[in-house]
Amino acid sequence: MPRIALGIEYDGSAFCGWQTQPGGCAVQDALERALAEIAGHAVATICAGRTDAGVHAVAQVVHFDSDAVRPQSAWLRGVNALLPAAVAVVWTHPVSDDFHARYGASERCYRYLLLDQPVRAALNRKHVGWIHQKLEIEPMRAAANCLLGEHDFSAFRSSECQANSPVRELRHLDINRRGDYVVFDLAGNAFLHHMVRNIVGSLVYVGAGRRPPQWLAELLAERDRSKGAPTMAAAGLYLAGVDYDPVFGLPQAPRRVWFNEGDHGDGS
Repeated sequence: MPRIALGIEYDGSAFCGWQTQPGGCAVQDALERALAEIAGHAVATICAGRTDAGVHAVAQVVHFDSDAVRPQSAWLRGVNALLPAAVAVVWTHPVSDDFHARYGASERCYRYLLLDQPVRAALNRKHVGWIHQKLEIEPMRAAANCLLGEHDFSAFRSSECQANSPVRELRHLDINRRGDYVVFDLAGNAFLHHMVRNIVGSLVYVGAGRRPPQWLAELLAERDRSKGAPTMAAAGLYLAGVDYDPVFGLPQAPRRVWFNEGDHGDGS
């Protein structure tokens, strides 16, 4: 049966997460309903990374199988016409049956947007995290260095995580200021449940002066989630990119989150 890959983006505040729910409130539910209308049969989708309620995506990748003969425009414009306004297909691409959106991903990239100012946000409250004090960037960068590479990330893993192993490879962790925002960019082979939000939460403790930079290394070594900082709010987290073997020829969507690089500040 032919396989099709989709790139989708969504505002997570409008859904109860990616994974299908009995009440039909998930992104997967909305997407599969729309795809079924176009295909003329039930469609099951598999995504690159299941996101929690309130978490957003600008570059989620999905695949599904269908023997319905349709032009590619039907899987794009036709599906979008049937989707809620908070989710959209941004590209479609036919792939071979050995493509797998989840298991074939070589790298996943996340961005966390944190507003650090005394007053909470109103207009963008569903799209950024918030802390009431200004954070120091350099201590957070120093703390982040120990997390790079392959480690047991049990200290940053949700108690509800169902992964067989807590070992992951964190390949990139960059922290920059953009005006009143602190932007955390992380890339790795895969992530545990709440891993990004828990890492950001612990870095915030360092940036706020509540813990020294070496505390992150201690947390990592102790592998005890209860000793870490609270999980950051879902609102600031975005699935920003997923990489695959170039042989599949997937479109490279721009990894844009909230604002373009270079805007809103000095970039330091």
